[in-house]
Amino acid sequence: MDSVMTPPAFAFGGGGLDRADHVRADPDRLASLMNWRARLLKLDGIDPVIAPDGGLQWGTLADADPEAEMVFLGLADDGRGCFAEVTPRIVGSVAPPNPRLWAAMSTLSAADLAIYGGARSLVDWHARHRFCAMCSAPTRLVKGGWQRLCTNELCKAEHYPRVDPVTIMTVECDGELLLGRQPRFPPRRYSALAGFVEPGEGLEDAVRREVLEEAGVKVGEVRYVASQPWPFPSSLMIACHAYATDKALTIDTTELDDAHWFTREEVRHAMTGAEDAAFIAPPPFAIAHHLLKWWLAQ
Repeated sequence: MDSVMTPPAFAFGGGGLDRADHVRADPDRLASLMNWRARLLKLDGIDPVIAPDGGLQWGTLADADPEAEMVFLGLADDGRGCFAEVTPRIVGSVAPPNPRLWAAMSTLSAADLAIYGGARSLVDWHARHRFCAMCSAPTRLVKGGWQRLCTNELCKAEHYPRVDPVTIMTVECDGELLLGRQPRFPPRRYSALAGFVEPGEGLEDAVRREVLEEAGVKVGEVRYVASQPWPFPSSLMIACHAYATDKALTIDTTELDDAHWFTREEVRHAMTGAEDAAFIAPPPFAIAHHLLKWWLAQ
């Protein structure tokens, strides 16, 4: 098998704006972009505000809360600065995704999803990191929002937006695919197993550990396939395909409701969305959906 997927337009990936690192590092250049031409991404807390045309709603800096911190998202194609605000009302009250959010995101283009995903992760991070982890002093936004700096002159610790690596993996044995059901899934949905990479682990180590912990299955070869940013709140989904040494299952029911081996035909049928399929496949905006498509194409 080829080890790397020809990358489709994954939701939340692919850019959308020029992140312009040279602008972040230049306070004068950044300040010059904060003018009447600048665009302000409208957010409801950290959820998107959808325009009548189904895209993201943009305003101007005149619409911003005077007490908000301003995050520089990047440059639009026409050179205008694009910003999002961290308002006092969302600090300490960041909510998890909800059905209304998923419905709103379904109208967004790939470019808009990329812009929104980056903005959501950044605004969420700022709302959660108002104080220094070293000394507890307040922090302030610097470099256009891509860093926070401790205000304690004896500390001055630098803090950067975090990205949490998560392995998500399909597991194959004797031509069948292992998929699992988490308790939070809708009825009959199965997806790829997944778990956070722990300190001191490589990706292959994390895949083998997670599969063994969740399903009791030992894995040998592991191949990288693709990756997807996942802003809930700040994960990087690292898609892999693994080969099990046998199919015996010992399911950790604190992690999974169920795990099951599916034939290629069962997976193919589920991906059509047929009502009589053996399971409901993961949604198209999730990289797990593309992992299943990739496996079927091999």
